[in-house]
Amino acid sequence: MKPILLLDESLEVEVFYSSEDSDLEDNICLKVTESCEEDEKIFRHDESHMFLTRTQARELAEALLKAAEQSERGK
Repeated sequence: MKPILLLDESLEVEVFYSSEDSDLEDNICLKVTESCEEDEKIFRHDESHMFLTRTQARELAEALLKAAEQSERGK
C-alpha cells in the first residue's frame, strides 16, 4: 500500500498486515515515520510501530470514515 503523507509531508503513515506476526492477535501494523526537525516532532522516534488487532483496525477505519463523511456534509 502506498504511504499516506500528512502535515507538510513530514509525517508518513503506512498500514499493513504483518505476516511475520501472523500468529499474534495484533498483526496489523500502523507505521509512522517522521522526517522533520527535532523540535517539531510529534513522536519521540523517527519511526514508530503500533500493532493493532483486527477489531481495533476496523474501529479506527470506521471512525476515520465517519469523520470524513461528516466533514463532507459539513456537520
